[in-house]
Amino acid sequence: MTPGLTLLRRLVQFPVRLFVRIVQRLPAFRFIRETQATQTPIDFRMWFRQEIMGMNQGPYWPVHPSSQVTGWRNIVAGVETSPGIMPGCYIQGIGTIEIGDYSQIGPGVGIISANHAKNDLREHDPTHVKIGAYSWLGMGCIVLPGVTLGDFTIVAAGSVVTKSFEDGYCVIAGNPARLVRKLDPETCIRHTSDHEYIGFIRKDQFAAFRAKNLNL
Repeated sequence: MTPGLTLLRRLVQFPVRLFVRIVQRLPAFRFIRETQATQTPIDFRMWFRQEIMGMNQGPYWPVHPSSQVTGWRNIVAGVETSPGIMPGCYIQGIGTIEIGDYSQIGPGVGIISANHAKNDLREHDPTHVKIGAYSWLGMGCIVLPGVTLGDFTIVAAGSVVTKSFEDGYCVIAGNPARLVRKLDPETCIRHTSDHEYIGFIRKDQFAAFRAKNLNL
């Protein structure tokens, strides 16, 4: 890039950056300021792309442009838990999905809540998928319909979870996923952030939002 083009680019970007800084100071955008120290920080561009430009519009949490979320009204996400915030995820809410607080979902993760009906592929058999708090779904893993994972479940990258591990406090890996290690509950830390947000929504406002907008 030539020096002249670089200078022109900076001149064009300056008013945009100034506008963003001003907007972020408005009370309506406090979620941008207050999520910066969390494990799912939200920036203005992320919000604008989703809520104004309509890329992945619908979910109440930030979703990466390359990820896909269907049936968001059937999905309850916990504090600092944004399924699809990482690239390449597929979150299918034909059934229902519930994810606990402070859980991490890596890139390329699939969470599937319904299979095709065996006798009619045009139809689906919806189920409920539940993932406990403080869990971690590693890159490229897939959680299949009807699975329940307890708190502090770590799913290794590339694993396919076909059955439940309801007790949690474990590391599972493989296809199909199996128990490879148990975790000591006494060493597992249930941390909390100073400002708790469920996607774009403050935790203390989420119950009202859920009652009005979600199906579970």
